Amino acid sequence: MSLGIVSISAKTPFLPQYVNHAPARSLFPKRNPQNPGRTLVSRSQVHNLEYYDSEQQLSPKLMDSKALFPAMDRNLYPDIEPYSTGFLKVSKIHSIYYEQSGNPDGHPVVFFHGGPGGGTSPSNRKFFDPNFYRIILFDQRGAGKSTPHACLEENTTWDLIDDIEKLREHLKVPEWLVFGGSWGSTLALAYSQSNPDKVTGMVLRGIFLLRKKEIDWFYEGGAAAIFPDAWELFRDLIPAGERGCFVDAYHKRLNSNDKETQYKAARAWTKWEMMTAHLLPNEVNIKRGNDDDFCLAFARIENHYFVNKGFLPSDSFLLDNIEKIKHINTIIVQGRYDVCCPLMSAWDLHKAWPEADLKIVPDAGHSANEPGISEELVAATNKFKYIKEGAH
Repeated sequence: MSLGIVSISAKTPFLPQYVNHAPARSLFPKRNPQNPGRTLVSRSQVHNLEYYDSEQQLSPKLMDSKALFPAMDRNLYPDIEPYSTGFLKVSKIHSIYYEQSGNPDGHPVVFFHGGPGGGTSPSNRKFFDPNFYRIILFDQRGAGKSTPHACLEENTTWDLIDDIEKLREHLKVPEWLVFGGSWGSTLALAYSQSNPDKVTGMVLRGIFLLRKKEIDWFYEGGAAAIFPDAWELFRDLIPAGERGCFVDAYHKRLNSNDKETQYKAARAWTKWEMMTAHLLPNEVNIKRGNDDDFCLAFARIENHYFVNKGFLPSDSFLLDNIEKIKHINTIIVQGRYDVCCPLMSAWDLHKAWPEADLKIVPDAGHSANEPGISEELVAATNKFKYIKEGAH
């Protein structure tokens, strides 16, 4: 492939400030040593499709794709409707809702929502170019439109991984790009480590490795140092004598035989997370804590997973198994001031996996809907699009 040399001053106005931690690597396809039949494309700090300096070189094809205009390529895509929806029965108890939108013949991308228990929303489709991607969303067990609602029975990380494979086979998808944030990043790492040959790449956001220190930070008082006002509402539902472990105390109430006790605990649990998810308060997000149906699934399922340590064999399980996925092209987007999933986890992942491309957004918290975060997520999916197009 010939290269056209493009010189752009580093002071060009549209160049955003960012922190990019990745070793310089070739953007050109290479063979996967574990599977010679599969082509891999490595990320590159030098050939970065969102940012340019005077030494960068881009192919004519990438130039034609308007990769030189990152402001155009970083905006959320317009609202679209699914072309297909359905329910897949994945066990005797559970059926999961799924939908497809975008291009039926496009490159498949699967969206892993957060929580666990958060469910998907129509806005999740907007991170992907609908002309290029076949966009697949699904609600995990007990969440969103999946049934039975807020059910904890047969609901573990490994059940979800089995469901994802059943959905992939049901939709006749050979392999797909995986996109997940917060708990979705946890599930994406666990799924890809179990099925590395089914993943063409990953976009991860707000890294959560489900370690004890992460749970303790957010639910046992660490984050209270930054949000003491929101913490009091979460703390005060629990009597002083039970505050040795808030996760356990909430577990007791979220599984009470009294439905109103469940709802009261679910509202407090959910509001704590909604009030801390943005760098600046987001009233629309906070109001989700008043939706009892959403709160019940979100709080019960989240707490269920945290009490059980994510059903992972060890505290460092996801980091210990990074070698299985180091060949997978991955972009990590992390808000500098993420209180829910602090930067320490993304940094630990980066240290264990320097081949992945870490982007730290300097003026953002946790939510995917914050401008800096959403722009980087769209840029990431577009980067995979340009790489895919450039390989053909």
